[in-house]
Amino acid sequence: MTCLLRTALLACCIAVSGLVAASAQAQTVSFINPGHADEAYWRSASQAMEAAARSLGMKLEVLYAERQPERALALSRELAARPREQRPDYVILSNDKGVLVECAQNLAAARIKSFAAFSGLLPQELKRWSPRSGLPLLMGSLEPRAQDAGYLSAKALIEQGLARQMHGSDGRLHLLAIAGDRSTPSSIQRNQGLRQALAEHPKVELDAQAFADWRRDLARERMQGLLQRGHAPQLVWAGSDLMAFGAMEAAEARGLTPGRELLFSAINTSDEAMQSVIAGRLSSLAGGHFLTGAFAMVLLHDLYRGRDFADEGLVLERPMFMRFDSAAAQRFLARPSLTELDFRRFSKLHNPRLRRYNFGPQGLLDGSAAAP
Repeated sequence: MTCLLRTALLACCIAVSGLVAASAQAQTVSFINPGHADEAYWRSASQAMEAAARSLGMKLEVLYAERQPERALALSRELAARPREQRPDYVILSNDKGVLVECAQNLAAARIKSFAAFSGLLPQELKRWSPRSGLPLLMGSLEPRAQDAGYLSAKALIEQGLARQMHGSDGRLHLLAIAGDRSTPSSIQRNQGLRQALAEHPKVELDAQAFADWRRDLARERMQGLLQRGHAPQLVWAGSDLMAFGAMEAAEARGLTPGRELLFSAINTSDEAMQSVIAGRLSSLAGGHFLTGAFAMVLLHDLYRGRDFADEGLVLERPMFMRFDSAAAQRFLARPSLTELDFRRFSKLHNPRLRRYNFGPQGLLDGSAAAP
């Protein structure tokens, strides 16, 4: 073998080994979590994403915006300002308080790719800022079909009120709604789901709707104000579990018992919500969408390795909510921990025969996807 040939082979081996080493490096993802670090829903969302990262061999960093849109924007700028070797491959964002476009632009200035989960671009934003077009480095979005949450929780609440004949003196059921905020896509769609259920039951009257910004304390204040103004509902629909609990506290302060004089609904899967369903304090509950970020990790895992989800669309909305009665709540509390869940079953890369991403929560929440 000539010296020239040996040199060429050595160079080729070095190049191949370099490619292997590069491919073996773990994919890195940062998540700007819009919630508080001690907030049950957003904590569980981060834990599910960490389980997905373990399953898929990825590295996840979670940064909490603490319900402050200015902090979410600052975190995007901080990520963009990092030295190149410390920047993540992708950043997962949420459009809470309308920060998505600016966050994605901040990251794109440093050539960092982003992805929207939980809350994506608003319809009016999509006209200008569509993924991979108006925002070239926003790779896509995945949202739970939030209207389902409002509809499922409201429908079950109304059905229970009708079955118990809890109508007022006018023969109608009266309902108060405690909604999240006026701008976040998931809040808007949950409210639409509530109105869809109301349209199916003309004997139910929506007396008033208040916005509590997802806060327990503010929901308590809003409910106190509604009751003081003379509202006498039989049903209270809430856009989240924390707001339902705040409204309950206001009702109890006036001598009303949740599950008896007033029926409450909620959305989310916190342990407190599950225990409240089992105890009868919550009459209706929908949840499962905390897995959205974990499913987004699956999409980014596949994309990073050349399996693009674009064939199913760049703006994805999937059903991720289920109703929880007492039996389902007990099963949920007894499920394996999130650390035991295996998300490889959802990946097209790991399952070449999978034609469509299936992001329903039932299998995971019942424990049928525990890691081997």
